[in-house]
Amino acid sequence: MQRRHILLGTAGLLAAPAILRAQGAGTIKVGFPVPLTGAYGAEAQDQVRAAEVAIREFNESGGLGGRMAELLVRDDRLNPGEAATRTLELVESDKVNFVVGGLSAAVQLAINNVTKQRGVIFNSISQSDAINERSDWSRTTFHEALNPHMTAGAVGRYAFSRLGKRVAFLTADYAYGHEMVRGFQRAGRAFGIETVADIRHPIGATDFSAFLPRLQALRPDVLFLCNFGRDLQIAVRQTTDFGLKRNTKLVAPLLLYTSRLAGGSAPFQGVIGGTSYYWKLEDSVPSAKRFNDRFRAQHGGRVPSDYGALGYGGVRTVLEAAKTAGTTETDKVVEAMRALRYDYYKGPQYYRGCDHQSVQSVLVVESKTTARDDVDVFDIVHTENPDEENLRSCSELGHG
Repeated sequence: MQRRHILLGTAGLLAAPAILRAQGAGTIKVGFPVPLTGAYGAEAQDQVRAAEVAIREFNESGGLGGRMAELLVRDDRLNPGEAATRTLELVESDKVNFVVGGLSAAVQLAINNVTKQRGVIFNSISQSDAINERSDWSRTTFHEALNPHMTAGAVGRYAFSRLGKRVAFLTADYAYGHEMVRGFQRAGRAFGIETVADIRHPIGATDFSAFLPRLQALRPDVLFLCNFGRDLQIAVRQTTDFGLKRNTKLVAPLLLYTSRLAGGSAPFQGVIGGTSYYWKLEDSVPSAKRFNDRFRAQHGGRVPSDYGALGYGGVRTVLEAAKTAGTTETDKVVEAMRALRYDYYKGPQYYRGCDHQSVQSVLVVESKTTARDDVDVFDIVHTENPDEENLRSCSELGHG
């Protein structure tokens, strides 16, 4: 891997078109650290594909007064130390104007620690509660993704009102999993839920069989699978094979499109979860149709995933803000981002003033039975509309 290449020629990623390889002193450089290798590689690769769409769209529109944008992808290997090193190189050596990326709660905090110390705008495209909190946040920190409080709240309110009150958690033992459990339990207070178990496992687990007899014996109404990527795929398959679905509904805080495609129809049948984006929004949301059509045209007819869409949104917002500001100067772009009222791919969004969290809709989806090659794998069963009331308050986050 040559670090100064815009894209990696591995894992199905094609060489970037010429328009993405803009050169010269006037180039607007967007650093993009994501875990192309590791347990979340499939999601990260789709983030790159979608970010390419935003770069090309910006350049084809004339850029910023003729200044073209360039995407500098780095593999953070799902490791906070590696992410910090790659981000430091992007800032110090490559002189990027903005950083977008991250696909782990801990990794995005490591990226943010580098960018905030150096006054560089970072737009995070992964779930985290901590990045909104005053201790980790900075004026140059933005969060395009949902956060666990928003996601678990929306999914929990849907599940607790329909599926039952006795709940168990199978939880990836790091910040993402912990924050999702906290979000579910907080939302569950209003419904009087009873937590019968919270079983923790490491990232990259391949065998959940030691936990399944205990979970079956507890007979919860709902089992929340608070994990991600390949972990979620394996957990769904093994719990289904073990027969837990006979008495228990499986719910994931994030029901990933990539995991569903990889895991197949039968194991995921009837599983419910949340998502920030599903491509079938194009049936009712014009901006989703425009984004999907561009993605299809640029990437061989395929449709974008949920985390892919975040790659698009995260890059497009910083570039649109720069265009509005008429400059890449950090302070002016920050102000332009704070003022954005945008609908680029999923409906109305805006960044809340106190913590720069993107206020947006949360979709609840259910996996449906499909043919092997069918890409329409979910039904949207509920939409929680954008509402600051569904976020933790600014004062709770330490913003005064």
